[in-house]
Amino acid sequence: MTAFQHLPVLAREAPEALVSNPDGVFVDGTFGRGGHSRLILERLSPRGRLIAFDRDPEAVAAAGAIRDPRFQIVHAAFSTMKETLAELGVFAVDGIFLDIGVSSPQIDDAARGFSFRFDGPLDMRMDTTRGETAAEWLARAEEREIRRVLSEYGEERMAGAIARAVAAERRERPIDTTQALARLVERVVPRNRRDRDQHPATRTFQAIRIEVNHELDELRASLAAAGALLRPEGRLAVISFHSLEDRIVKRFLDAGAHPERALDPRLPIPADRLPKPFFRDVRRTLPSREEREANPRARSAVLRSAERTSRPWED
Repeated sequence: MTAFQHLPVLAREAPEALVSNPDGVFVDGTFGRGGHSRLILERLSPRGRLIAFDRDPEAVAAAGAIRDPRFQIVHAAFSTMKETLAELGVFAVDGIFLDIGVSSPQIDDAARGFSFRFDGPLDMRMDTTRGETAAEWLARAEEREIRRVLSEYGEERMAGAIARAVAAERRERPIDTTQALARLVERVVPRNRRDRDQHPATRTFQAIRIEVNHELDELRASLAAAGALLRPEGRLAVISFHSLEDRIVKRFLDAGAHPERALDPRLPIPADRLPKPFFRDVRRTLPSREEREANPRARSAVLRSAERTSRPWED
């Protein structure tokens, strides 16, 4: 098997934001190749515990290299963490970490079909043991559904033209490889004059990947699970890489830190009767200039973190 490299983004800042109790139980919801998990383990005491999740079988296999009695890997989506942890006898934790999106090893493996840089099967599934591939989705989705996905998840201005091209192409031949899809988009979308290095299919690939893996729904479910699982003073730390993900995380933490904003401001509610927050110490952290220069993947990264209060969780 080819060894793919993955540099953890915000390698110092993320563990610092997460671990306040070295003796506690922590969750890494996105193991990947274990970069952040190893850094979290370095901050834990001998009594600490780290439970990692990943729905990618290759990531789960890679986790076997960590031979630490404090560590455990689970083959499951992070959106199931509440139910899965309950099966393990864990009902509350001291910290939850999420690194949202696709990992470098997934992108760099042509067989996974995530990138237009390599020719391979148009798969894009993070969990290759289940679910619909990108090729299967493109073959059956209605034109208007393809247009919606490209517009909402890729913020692609030419979503309609691409969707029409897909509908016409698949009547003649299947769109089942990364290069077939990339060439189709190239015929429709002109190169960005402001950013000549950006491939015309970048937004299309992103949108289809998000749809195939239900990434935004998974993120929303995992945030709600985190709110329910975290103990008072437990920490949530989330790294995201594009505005769709970051907007969801930001709104979730803002709503948890300021529940009074959901109330009608015209209601005469005394200050001592306002709802108490679920989160406090909400922070936004960006990579340093040095890290952005050394690791291109870090350029769009945003770390948002917060501390859980003692208010009982309400979905």
